[in-house]
Amino acid sequence: MPIVKATRIMRVAFFVRLPIKVNSVYATLQGSIFVTNLVSIVPTLSVALLYAIIDLETTGGQPTQDRITEIAIFIHDGEKIVDQYSTLLNPGRQIPFFITQLTGINDEMVRDAPPFHEVARKVVEMTEGCVFVAHNVRFDYSFLKKEFADLGYNYSRKTLCTVRLSRSLIPGQPSYSLGKLCQNIGIPLEGRHRAAGDAHATAILFDRLLKISQQDEALQTPGTSAADTLAAVDAVAPAGKKPSARKVKAVQEAIKTALLPPLITPQQVAALPQEAGVYYFHNEAGEVIYVGKSINIYKRIQQHFAVDYKSRKSLEFKNSIADITWELTGSELVALLYESHEIKRLKPLYNRAQRRSVFPAGIFLRTDENGYKHLYYGRADDHSESHPLIALGNQFKAKGFLFHKVSKFNLCQKLCDLYKTTGSCFDYQVHRCKGACVGLEPPEEYNLRVEQAIESFTYEHGSFVVIGPGRTPFEQTIVVVENGRYLGFGYVDDTFSARRLDDFKEVITRYNDNKDVQQIIRQYVRTKRRGEKVKVFK
Repeated sequence: MPIVKATRIMRVAFFVRLPIKVNSVYATLQGSIFVTNLVSIVPTLSVALLYAIIDLETTGGQPTQDRITEIAIFIHDGEKIVDQYSTLLNPGRQIPFFITQLTGINDEMVRDAPPFHEVARKVVEMTEGCVFVAHNVRFDYSFLKKEFADLGYNYSRKTLCTVRLSRSLIPGQPSYSLGKLCQNIGIPLEGRHRAAGDAHATAILFDRLLKISQQDEALQTPGTSAADTLAAVDAVAPAGKKPSARKVKAVQEAIKTALLPPLITPQQVAALPQEAGVYYFHNEAGEVIYVGKSINIYKRIQQHFAVDYKSRKSLEFKNSIADITWELTGSELVALLYESHEIKRLKPLYNRAQRRSVFPAGIFLRTDENGYKHLYYGRADDHSESHPLIALGNQFKAKGFLFHKVSKFNLCQKLCDLYKTTGSCFDYQVHRCKGACVGLEPPEEYNLRVEQAIESFTYEHGSFVVIGPGRTPFEQTIVVVENGRYLGFGYVDDTFSARRLDDFKEVITRYNDNKDVQQIIRQYVRTKRRGEKVKVFK
């Protein structure tokens, strides 16, 4: 069965009249789907702020890969539905069987339907000046933004999620999915999983939410601008009727928090500390699914939620966050170290970096009978008598790491156990090695470059303590490194004093040393931070 092909790179002839503004001059855009360097598309409609209640059906759940098969738009003026539009869309690809089972939309139904670019102008004009409303708004909004992005247009609207608003105004429901919520509160829902049916039910739900939030008391102070709050729409209500303070607050909060995960409340975010520490995202079962750190937990989590996630994996991550916990650390360094430890301990589903907890290989150092220093790689358990200069994930990575250092610091392949020979190394034969492998370069000169290579991935000092701010003004953090090996960290009060390294070692909690923490500490101590100091021991 033929389906219209409408990809980003195929030029498909069509004729669109959209006013575009380039250098303050309006012109008419004609041509193909693939539009580049489009500054802005400005619809000719000029309407008061309204609500565009939208539902989409798609070929799947991933905006970057799937396409829209049906769209429905209901325009609500704060009192009633004033306009509506719905159409099937040709997605330019076959519809998966499980989607057909869910929605009833099959390839035959969309064969003669318009592709999205043919209805793009209609969507822009109908929703211009409107707040974009949907049940789980991130899903529908992300799909529309992607479709417009493929046309070279940045589609942007304020958003409002009826899932979030329902949780605020109709608490205690067993489920806030559209079907179950409508069933529980008596909203008719015909044509479930079809755009028009779901959008119409959402419009009724939205209307009911507005009525639930309406109270008799008048506003004591004016609200914010019409572009920023749903309450502005209510300002055009019949004379003598003003939106209640509760209504204004509810809809303002709904717009403000539209990007929050569905299971996270604004109160939970407001309770987050603006201090350094490690935070945990939990799912509904209480399991930790992500661990992060920041010098300001509140701001960092706000940044998490401000992202307009588009991939299926990212949307699943955001929608699964049901709770947030945290542990304050005082020091940024301790936050970095503790985050790394917790990721290795918990192995959260959505943490990819730093999950490795075992580092069986490493880079070691020995000196031969002629005074030459040898860097070499090997398994950590084969060198129980010596600690590696740096621990690495496996011998393949360790070998590659060492090859990089040989090249960068002009070391000898033979002396680094990378070229097995009884004579000169290969690099000497091609004039890249200075002859340490055959005794032509003095060990003193060669060893200087070995030390430079070691300094590039080890600490400046062998044994030292980093003293930083604690969780209160009367506390300090202690991070201990001995003979190039991280031992752990701890907290002491402002009466603590120590002169010997052993004194500091007594007050810390021991943690594992590995490549990740070595890199964290090495990079951290290179930049001096206010309120912190490094105490070096010989």
